[in-house]
Amino acid sequence: MAHVEAERISVDFPLYHASSRSLKKTVFAAASGRLGEDRQHRVVVQALRDISFSLGSGDRLGLVGTNGAGKTTLLRTIAGIYEPVAGHVRVEGSINALLDTQLGMNGELSGRENIMLRGLYNGMSRAEIRRLEEDVQEFAELGEFLDLPVRFYSSGMVIRLGFALATAIKPQVLLMDEWFMAGDAQFLAKARARLENVVRGAEILVLSSHILSAIEQWCTRVIWLDRGRIRADGAAAEVLAEYAGAQQARVAA
Repeated sequence: MAHVEAERISVDFPLYHASSRSLKKTVFAAASGRLGEDRQHRVVVQALRDISFSLGSGDRLGLVGTNGAGKTTLLRTIAGIYEPVAGHVRVEGSINALLDTQLGMNGELSGRENIMLRGLYNGMSRAEIRRLEEDVQEFAELGEFLDLPVRFYSSGMVIRLGFALATAIKPQVLLMDEWFMAGDAQFLAKARARLENVVRGAEILVLSSHILSAIEQWCTRVIWLDRGRIRADGAAAEVLAEYAGAQQARVAA
């Protein structure tokens, strides 16, 4: 049974060259008052503060907030990419993170070699890796480029390979950032059914997006992040309405 628990987590990003007053003032303005100091007396941006929630099988959580609110940072913390400076995150069940088109890929290796490495990382047998390769090759439609280093790929080709790899392995816990909306219209039309199949198959979904219609379609619960803190947490319809109203008021001001 899949489970995700975040208990009072906080995440800081140190500013290693923040000794000058001018830089401090610039960062202070950009961070909207979220500067602090850690135990080593370094200036830090307080990316997340005191975040707590619990998710069980069947939960579909959406994350909303303006740029810099902490949505992607929270996803990366759940995925284990960032380590909290306080609190803890516990994840039970297999996890897959659709956070970055190139996450986990080596640009010096070919697409085929990257597929093999992904399979080995997930503990697949040789037969399972062969099926994974066939699936990704059919969906991504990279042709002979599959045997060339990924660094030679166009941005669209990287997206197709990254999306195909990320959605080929069915996890219990699925973390998604809005990069999956990238790509041309033809690719999106082809990808949508595959993506929805992965979403339906996951026990737990955590989705971050500025596209409120996607949150509304796939999520039953929403957390509104504001300057690294939880501003609202509740039923999707209620929190989305509150968030949309605040955004309209902000534009009108």
